[in-house]
Amino acid sequence: MNKESLVQFIQQVLPMSQAKAMQVAERFEPVRFERNAYVLEAGKVCNESHFIEEGIIRSYTYDVDGNEVTTAFYSKNSFTNDLLSFFKRSPAREYLQAVTACYTWYITYEDMQASFHAIPEFREFGRLNIVNQYSMLKERMLSMLQETAEQRYNNLIHSSPDIFQNVPLKYIASYLGITDTSLSRIRKEFAKK
Repeated sequence: MNKESLVQFIQQVLPMSQAKAMQVAERFEPVRFERNAYVLEAGKVCNESHFIEEGIIRSYTYDVDGNEVTTAFYSKNSFTNDLLSFFKRSPAREYLQAVTACYTWYITYEDMQASFHAIPEFREFGRLNIVNQYSMLKERMLSMLQETAEQRYNNLIHSSPDIFQNVPLKYIASYLGITDTSLSRIRKEFAKK
């Protein structure tokens, strides 16, 4: 594993010199998660933020009836953490689980705080990255309220086709807010088109 994709991601979020991007990337360490391993468990404080080099991680929780609900998928070239738990230092309310074997670059809360103070570019990169994560969360919330299941399926298949190749359908159905049967019907309709 080398940090090239992390460096490119940093420069995509905040254009900066290769040297500065490398300085930011130096703060991250590599880690590998086996398929189904937990990156974070509910009830624990999130101490690491992960940039995914390879693989897919999902976040999930349980609804009031005890049903498992997938809340997000994170794949290659994206960050994953529990923002609220990470920055508020409070217990996480969701699980982060590797759906496939994953290679990530992580930074601890302490290292991130030190980097915010020591490297102005890191601070700006972090701010923009948090804004991007918040935007995705807001778009997801609004899509659940304003779009049909078919529209959500269409958006997901176009934005993240790798999810359909690597993630069990029950997780995808849960993420879309529909039953496995409804997902099967939608997939058949899309296959006809």
